[in-house]
Amino acid sequence: MGMGAIGTLETGHVGLNVTDLERSLAFYRAVFGFEVMAEGKEEDRRWAFLGREGRLLVTLWQQSTGSFDTAAPGLHHLSFQVGTIDEVNAAAEVLRALGAEFAHDGVVPHGEGGTSGGIFFADPDGTRLEIYAPSGADPADAPTPGAPTCGFF
Repeated sequence: MGMGAIGTLETGHVGLNVTDLERSLAFYRAVFGFEVMAEGKEEDRRWAFLGREGRLLVTLWQQSTGSFDTAAPGLHHLSFQVGTIDEVNAAAEVLRALGAEFAHDGVVPHGEGGTSGGIFFADPDGTRLEIYAPSGADPADAPTPGAPTCGFF
């Protein structure tokens, strides 16, 4: 099967395991403005489908214990692009109010001297997340010299 077998391709939704659906739902709705498109409320099958403008983006599944393990294979981080750095900063304010844990202090560039940049933080289960804008970040020293910022947090 050559590369031509698949035509248009884009990322669909991302499914995340969570330990407490109510807590995660509140977090993801507050930070990203997601709407709940569907929800499973059976005691042993809690889940939620989250989206924007009718498009499914994230699914949450309450079927795990412990916290996100950066040393385990699987998801490294989940990133969302927004239109402007102002939107990134607004999200950072919401996250600060929620007491979220940040990997860096405020907006940081994706690479040295770059103008794309964002914030890197964790959800209530420790899953690593990023919100970035393609331009508008102050060109500055990146947190990880000579390597992509999003790879090392």
